[in-house]
Amino acid sequence: MFGLIAFAATIAATAFGYLQSRSFVRRRLAYVDAVHNGLAPILAGAAAFVVATPVVGILPLVGGGTALLFGAGVGAGVAAGARDTRLRRIGV
Repeated sequence: MFGLIAFAATIAATAFGYLQSRSFVRRRLAYVDAVHNGLAPILAGAAAFVVATPVVGILPLVGGGTALLFGAGVGAGVAAGARDTRLRRIGV
């Protein structure tokens, strides 16, 4: 039972990180050239992992995998948001 709750929390954290970072990049960082660099999603994901690590250390049901997947979700969201803004610029 606790495993299912931990799995659901991990999926929710990953989806939340992806959706929020994609939305933020599309709304606020559309005209920032640095976000279109290939290194931006990696740096954002690594920063999210570092921030999430102490948080999951405190919570009893989730662990390091949750922080890792949260960071991956944020990185993927940044990449998707940057791709969306590039496509909107060229009119696709």
